[in-house]
Amino acid sequence: MGYQLVKADAKKLFGQWAGQWDVYAPKRMEGEGCFSDTDVVRYGRVYSLEEIEWEKKSDYSFKEVLLPINETLFYFTEEETSVPKGPEKEILVFLRACDGHAVKRLDEIYLKNGFEDVYYRRIREKVSFILMGCPSTCDSGFCASMGTNRWEEYDAYIKPDGDMVFFDIKKEALAKTLAKDFAACASCTVVPDFAGENKEKVTLPKNLSNLSFSLPIWKEYGDRCIGCGRCNFVCPTCTCFSMQDIFYRDNANVGERRRVWASCQIDGYTEMAGGHEYRKSQGERMRFKVMHKIYDYKKRFGVPMCVGCGRCDDVCPEYISYSHCVNRLAKEGQADEE
Repeated sequence: MGYQLVKADAKKLFGQWAGQWDVYAPKRMEGEGCFSDTDVVRYGRVYSLEEIEWEKKSDYSFKEVLLPINETLFYFTEEETSVPKGPEKEILVFLRACDGHAVKRLDEIYLKNGFEDVYYRRIREKVSFILMGCPSTCDSGFCASMGTNRWEEYDAYIKPDGDMVFFDIKKEALAKTLAKDFAACASCTVVPDFAGENKEKVTLPKNLSNLSFSLPIWKEYGDRCIGCGRCNFVCPTCTCFSMQDIFYRDNANVGERRRVWASCQIDGYTEMAGGHEYRKSQGERMRFKVMHKIYDYKKRFGVPMCVGCGRCDDVCPEYISYSHCVNRLAKEGQADEE
């Protein structure tokens, strides 16, 4: 249902939302970038439309709302365990089309992968998604190549435009908040802005196989990768984590178990009891990441895991381009066919 509100009314409405829901959106955090006097755009709690960064793609994804960076799974004492409570309030998350598709990938891993992760589920059930439009493509994204530049499964769409703010509301609970004080616009149809052609274009390889794991390009990329894991942390579909047991000082038999983000690119991630470790070299780790995104996951769920947001290309300190790597794999396959 379409609504057209002047900004003053939109601000009033958003204030109601921020009181009823916990609202998370990309926001500019001044001075918190990697270098001095630089900003970073990442997700945080917002209370007004002005706090939201509408123009620039967020440097970090929405993922940390659904999958906290550091999450306590349970507390333990000498005799019992207890699970902390989940979120009490409903949650609104602002995101773009590519990240909307990333939600599907996370759902496949945490809800439809042979089991349901209770910690993910109890947050996921409380989340509604507000689509942010993309009137033009970002520099590094390749969502059109991945088929993720359009997303229709949003609960609401919001578009600020000059002195007006346009809404397309699908979720009944959100529509009720507008219906109380504002009339639907009978003459206006609010259609989301979706990115069309990207500057960055990717061709997915058509004939990947187990033989692709032995290509020489993996050593080339491994010689450049420093194993920092930043590409995994900004990715909206990476799901790797490790476990930590925290023992309290007052009593070493009391503490908590935490799930903490981890990276398949860093030292020690595949280390097992006895010192055995899979994928010791950075080339092997790069190969695993890329092939999992476009080969293994697709074989299992029917679509690539990557949604083409381009954040990994943006954040790599060694300027390793995931998108260029995929294009090289496609060219390797064409050469084999010829």
